[in-house]
Amino acid sequence: MSRERAAARLLHGWEHGFPHGPGLVMSALSGGYRSLLGAREWLYGRHVLHSRALPCPVVSIGNLTVGGTGKTPAVELAVRTLADLGHHPAVISRGYRRRSSGVQIVADTASIRLDPEDAGDEPFLLARRLPGVPVVVGSHRYEAARVAVDRFGATAIVLDDGFQHRTLHKDLEVVMVRAERPWGNGRLLPSGPLREPLAALARAHLVLATGLAEPVDLGAVSATVARYAPGVPVLAARYAAVECWEASRMRTVALAQLSGQRLLGFAGIASPRAFRATLDTLGVAASELVIFADHHWYTAADVSALDTRAERAGADGLVTTEKDWVRLRTLPLPGRPLYVVSVRLEFVAGEDGWRRAFEDACPTR
Repeated sequence: MSRERAAARLLHGWEHGFPHGPGLVMSALSGGYRSLLGAREWLYGRHVLHSRALPCPVVSIGNLTVGGTGKTPAVELAVRTLADLGHHPAVISRGYRRRSSGVQIVADTASIRLDPEDAGDEPFLLARRLPGVPVVVGSHRYEAARVAVDRFGATAIVLDDGFQHRTLHKDLEVVMVRAERPWGNGRLLPSGPLREPLAALARAHLVLATGLAEPVDLGAVSATVARYAPGVPVLAARYAAVECWEASRMRTVALAQLSGQRLLGFAGIASPRAFRATLDTLGVAASELVIFADHHWYTAADVSALDTRAERAGADGLVTTEKDWVRLRTLPLPGRPLYVVSVRLEFVAGEDGWRRAFEDACPTR
């Protein structure tokens, strides 16, 4: 678990700051990173570097910070919105930590063609959640998008994790942010979670805050957006559990059946607190939440250790996220029930603004 402990220490530093010695080193590294960002901005501002346009609208779902802000469910929401508007959308992703290289087709209009190891866990999950929607991965986003347009006739592209990707022209830029401690300690990588200075919010067309129950919780996000991107709408959404199944038999389980059950939760996602909140909402008596590093690929030993831990805790079973299930689906399952919970984004405020932005930026032909 050394990697998990190191990740936890880093996340704590990003939220609350680092001790003096490590903090000085981190600050020096952040200064170098800021210089690189400034040089890139200068090159784009003087048209030395260019963004290439596609023959169809491009929607980018990204964020300003490292960590979980709900990009994957927002990509799904964007695809469904474009389909409602009459488009044939496709998803383009880098495919973080995938085993394959180059441009790869994860899913075409008929079926899923790659396993999670070659596709990346999030592209595979999107392909599973969006049957019939092409999903293409590639570090060169323009080339990957051309495949979607030329081979599958996509009339709109949804770019996953695309805010920092400047080589492709984007018609609608959606920035995801956590409602709670949205900017961490407010510092640039590696001394903080910011990928870019907060001034980069000026490039956004929409800001979508996730993980809150009421619109009044938007204060910290709205104040920052008003300062750096005045006029940009701030929307709000929460995670809503929509489906559950028991993994050994792949049978659907009513969400209400989880209420009152004593379950051992585990997750290897960027925001495990969001999963804990989902379990609380479902009424799960979670005996413990075991946290792994984001994108952790499970081993048989991991699953066996979790089963043993559940037995010692007197748990009736285990529960995890759909994203985690993608990374353990081929392994021997524990002896007690393993429940998998799937979530979607549900608007708390601003759903009409979301729809209008898509109608304006992505008109159907």
